[in-house]
Amino acid sequence: MSEYQYYEFTAVDRPLTGRERAELRSLTTRADITATSFVNTYEWGDFKGDPRTLMERYFDAHLYLANWGTRQLMLRLPKNVLDPATVARYCQGDSASAWTAGTHVIIDLHDEDEDGADEWGLDGHGLLASIIPVRAGLAAGDQRLLYLAWLRCVQSAEIADDEPEPPVPAGLGTLDAPLTAVAEFLRIDPDLIAAAAAGSSLVASGEPTAAQLRTWVVGLPAPDKDAILADLITGGDSHLRSRLLRRYRDEHRTDSPAPAAIRTAGRLLATAAELRAERERRDAEQHERDRIRRERSAAAARQRHLDTLAVDQPAAWQRVAELIATKKPREYDTAVQLLVDLRDLAERDGDSTSFRSRLAELRTVHARKPSLLERLNRTGLET
Repeated sequence: MSEYQYYEFTAVDRPLTGRERAELRSLTTRADITATSFVNTYEWGDFKGDPRTLMERYFDAHLYLANWGTRQLMLRLPKNVLDPATVARYCQGDSASAWTAGTHVIIDLHDEDEDGADEWGLDGHGLLASIIPVRAGLAAGDQRLLYLAWLRCVQSAEIADDEPEPPVPAGLGTLDAPLTAVAEFLRIDPDLIAAAAAGSSLVASGEPTAAQLRTWVVGLPAPDKDAILADLITGGDSHLRSRLLRRYRDEHRTDSPAPAAIRTAGRLLATAAELRAERERRDAEQHERDRIRRERSAAAARQRHLDTLAVDQPAAWQRVAELIATKKPREYDTAVQLLVDLRDLAERDGDSTSFRSRLAELRTVHARKPSLLERLNRTGLET
């Protein structure tokens, strides 16, 4: 397989009509098309459709993956639940951009492998399913995805070093599984996320408790409650729940206050570099501790093995003779390893002279066995 391209589109807010599915089918005969999805994999050739157009007309989410390093994620939301002006504060480069189409705003997140190395063994199936819950969170007012999009631009050097960061949402240090999947898919530097999280409050912007929502609902004006009930009964607003959660969050905003010293893109990159250096130092120290522990454990095991061998050395020498007598290469290897053990035991116990004498005798007796002698020489068993 010379290439791998994976295209997946998902419709969330409404299913596709039969006519729309037929329009999609006209673009390709190979795709798996349902009322809510479009999936196609290419090992040769290319998709003839325009993903941007498909997002504008049919779908709410799109994921693209190619083995030459390209990764793309698009999300579409109604403008009445996601303000385009808010999106514009975070999506400021080629890696994160946005545009409006009719009543919707579409976010386009993009990453190219900086090294340009091919990625083999890729499989895009299941990736979008693990990511798509971030769309509901974004609709409900969780802006962590937008901030991650800005970090992707910072990492790609699309933001000037002196550019101040946009508002920092709460909970950057406690990303949930879907947001973590986004960060991994877009290959956002974990150290850069950690640097940014230092300016984020610890409270994640998750859903409020049922008790908190009940208290809030009780205090809503009667006209607002009537409008909510009408929307609920008529089903006219598929984002009703998200809009209410966003309203709750806006009224109970826990985003971090502006830091005393305004952070810039360059400062975040420098902090990330410092965190990376510290992490690598700790990792190196841990690696060294693990190496010493392994070596000590191996040395102790070696001494226990030699203690066992010391109990009956004559039997060990007899075993060497029996193994050599088989004239089999595999048995030669076992015999040589046993001789190495006997040599180490002799060196430990100060009896090297006796060992060398017996080894010289063994080499003389088997002087016509070049394969055995070669093994003895290779392992340093020379007189």
